[in-house]
Amino acid sequence: MTQGFVSELTIFVLALLVGFEVISKVPATLHTPLMSGANSIHGVVLVGVIVLSSQVHGPLGYVLTFLAAAFAGANVVGGYAVTDRMLEMFKKRPAPPKPEDHGERP
Repeated sequence: MTQGFVSELTIFVLALLVGFEVISKVPATLHTPLMSGANSIHGVVLVGVIVLSSQVHGPLGYVLTFLAAAFAGANVVGGYAVTDRMLEMFKKRPAPPKPEDHGERP
């Protein structure tokens, strides 16, 4: 193993540990808004896939690029769907219709 690979692997493992520690401390009431925002940010991953697709040569690269685009696209759509569903919870419900007296007077 080269020195560059070991240092990159170390950074990756540390990022995993820090990410797990941060997410595990998030209260349950904030987990859904946090994840919907994180999923919608995956639009940046889609841009990265577009940039990388110009450098791909060979069938394995095409398959991996397609998979990366599909997963990132699913995350973006899922993030917006969850966010839209959360925002629906804050809308006022329409008032129930008032009973009419049908001409009867007390």
